[in-house]
Amino acid sequence: MKLYNTMSKTKEEFVPLEEGKVKMYVCGPTVYNFIHIGNARPMIVFDTVRRYFEYKGYDVNFVSNFTDVDDKIIKKANEEGVTAEEISKRYIEECKKDMEGMNVKPATKNPLATEEIGGMIDMIQTLIDKGYAYEKNGTVYYRTRKFEGYGKLSHKNLDDLQSGGRSLLVTGEDEKEDSLDFVLWKPKKEGEPAWESPWSEGRPGWHIECSEMSKKYLGEQIDIHAGGEDLIFPHHENEIAQSEAANGKDFSKYWLHNGFLNIDNRKMSKSLGNFFTVREIGEKYDLQVLRFFMLSAHYRSPLNFSAELMEAAKNGLERIVTAAEHLKFLLEGAKTENMTEKEQAKIVKSQEFTRKFEKAMDDDFNTADAIAAVFDLVKFINTNTDGESSKEYLQNLLSQLVALTDVLGIIVEKEQEMLADDIEALIAERQAARKERNFARADEIRDELLAKGIILEDTREGVKWKRA
Repeated sequence: MKLYNTMSKTKEEFVPLEEGKVKMYVCGPTVYNFIHIGNARPMIVFDTVRRYFEYKGYDVNFVSNFTDVDDKIIKKANEEGVTAEEISKRYIEECKKDMEGMNVKPATKNPLATEEIGGMIDMIQTLIDKGYAYEKNGTVYYRTRKFEGYGKLSHKNLDDLQSGGRSLLVTGEDEKEDSLDFVLWKPKKEGEPAWESPWSEGRPGWHIECSEMSKKYLGEQIDIHAGGEDLIFPHHENEIAQSEAANGKDFSKYWLHNGFLNIDNRKMSKSLGNFFTVREIGEKYDLQVLRFFMLSAHYRSPLNFSAELMEAAKNGLERIVTAAEHLKFLLEGAKTENMTEKEQAKIVKSQEFTRKFEKAMDDDFNTADAIAAVFDLVKFINTNTDGESSKEYLQNLLSQLVALTDVLGIIVEKEQEMLADDIEALIAERQAARKERNFARADEIRDELLAKGIILEDTREGVKWKRA
């Protein structure tokens, strides 16, 4: 299996630190609002990477954090007149709902930055003791030039950074020994959450959070560190500087980064009006369509999101699901149990598609080619099964299809749709709960229906519903 390592800029053979095990850290979202489709890409991509390692028999320890203390969270809390903790807890729950809708497996551990402050303080103290950090008026800075390998991930030169200006500059630069030094700890401002430390009452810088959480839950050395390519510099570069200076070891063997997501060939931004949350997409499409769309291109390539491409993804996904349903329909009516010799020969032929799938995934997780192999299998199923096929033959083909789509996180064995009468009964219960001002129960029913693909719309004429 070969992985493209951002550090070496080449594909490298994957050799785990410990045989049969993969230690993998993926930078998670900052939770101050609903996640957007740009956040969704690394979630889907690296969940698929994890699934493929598990398919190959690896035991994967998959850690992905939530950044739950940040300027954006504090700003949102101040706007709403609530605590930062209330904002972060709310949007962690909403994020988990969206991840479930996209069939992203729960991480082995989702550490929260606010629960790991003690470890961050210890790591900062280690960096001070080793001469890699210094304190000035309650702020602790990292001595960037002291770390000899700085720039090895982003392939940036420190002198170019210096002359290129302000990429790394932060507030309080006059206090710094060098303009390239970055913040490890900052004193509190009025109205901000803060923790006691030896330097000041304050909070950690963003970069130190991941260094500490990765170390605590995976150890000083890990196999894979992953995230969006926007994190290469300065976030991942700074993580390397902190972790390797503190621990005295190489931090991560492989660095994986997914490409950017554009909307109609333009960068996503609220000012352009092309900003979409996963929740908004979920009102128009089953989130399985979004997942299938995200995997239709190689993860390192830039990906363009458009209504036309989503429709194409929807149609492609339907072809796969329909093939699975066709097999199940034939299985129910199959007259014979065991495979014929002719069918056995066909199964041998069908296994070529599994090999093609594995070859694509072994080559730096090429999901686009892996999906092409799934379509080849679907075509084979559609042209080589009928009412005379044996149970064993049909079940073998279905098992192959499920095994491959499961790696991609695509669900082909769908639950039965809710009946209209059941939907109406739940809507009536929700209306009764609202009259009784039991809004918690009313929200619970809405979420329950949404999870089953039923979208409610409250209008003057009453509650309307539709299937996603």
